[in-house]
Amino acid sequence: MKRKLPADLKAAAKEAAKRAALRALSKARRTAAKTGVDLSEWEGEFLGSVEDRVKTFGRAFADPEKGAPGAVFSALQHRKLKEIAAKAGGETKPRLGARPRRGFGRKRPSPKQSSE
Repeated sequence: MKRKLPADLKAAAKEAAKRAALRALSKARRTAAKTGVDLSEWEGEFLGSVEDRVKTFGRAFADPEKGAPGAVFSALQHRKLKEIAAKAGGETKPRLGARPRRGFGRKRPSPKQSSE
């Protein structure tokens, strides 16, 4: 049988997640200002609206199908925040995955060069 967390620990974990999310949002905004990277109008509006929703409701999305039940951001919001933070940090391409995917099947030999 699974043991449930006491209500006070559950509330503390929820508040900690909320503080971490707000810290991540403000860090992305500060980094962009410090490095002089101009965020697009949409990116600035995204950071502001997500921050407002987290402060008001404790999470930034309402549909439970879009993210984990205890998460503050949905999966796509988390991805966009990572992209904005990478742009603010000066990375040209944000590295979101572990490694690039390879296709299925066997590895094909490289084409032979003609020796003329």
